[in-house]
Amino acid sequence: MTVEDYKNGQVILIDKPLKWTSFQVVNKLRWAIKQRFNIKKIKVGHAGTLDPLATGLLILCTGKFTKKIDEFQAQVKEYTGTFTVGATTPSYDLETEINQHFKIDHITDELILNATQQFIGDIQQKPPLFSALKKDGKRLYELARAGETTEIKLRNINISEFEITAINLPKIEFRVVCSKGTYIRSLAYDFGKALNSGAHLSELRRTKIGNFNVNNAISIDSFLTELNN
Repeated sequence: MTVEDYKNGQVILIDKPLKWTSFQVVNKLRWAIKQRFNIKKIKVGHAGTLDPLATGLLILCTGKFTKKIDEFQAQVKEYTGTFTVGATTPSYDLETEINQHFKIDHITDELILNATQQFIGDIQQKPPLFSALKKDGKRLYELARAGETTEIKLRNINISEFEITAINLPKIEFRVVCSKGTYIRSLAYDFGKALNSGAHLSELRRTKIGNFNVNNAISIDSFLTELNN
């Protein structure tokens, strides 16, 4: 691959590791490409943020292909992961500490499977306060960490598939196919309420974006090795 290839545009599929931000992945690859070819500037962007505690498919675009980012972001996404019932957190995942406990002894397999039906189709969802959405020029997570509360508007989303793949309480494993703008953390929180309990997202992996599959993605280290060979 030449520097012109990267400038003309490449789509790079990365399997994002745990605890990396999407921005850190972009920065790492941009810096590596600049170093490899001794250039001052190269456009690199990602098509859809993954939370630090999520792993999986991250689409990166270079050069002229950064114009395709909006197109990729709009595509349907698939996730797999785990809800933990019986406890909630302010961030709806493990970024923050558990703030409330709930009973789970009433939860049956049938209740779990029936509850999924409430979330299939066009629904309204409230994004988590700990999110990168902006209000009055500030990221919501900045307001949350400062202890501020703010009104968050419901947004229209679509969940076309919501499958429970394993039940081993308090863990519930799932697979979801959903539209752009869906927060799986919010789904975890709302699903806990649908079970007359509470829940948070304890594991998340993005497996598909449109026709792109994480099975075809590479690690950051693999990319760096290929780049420098």
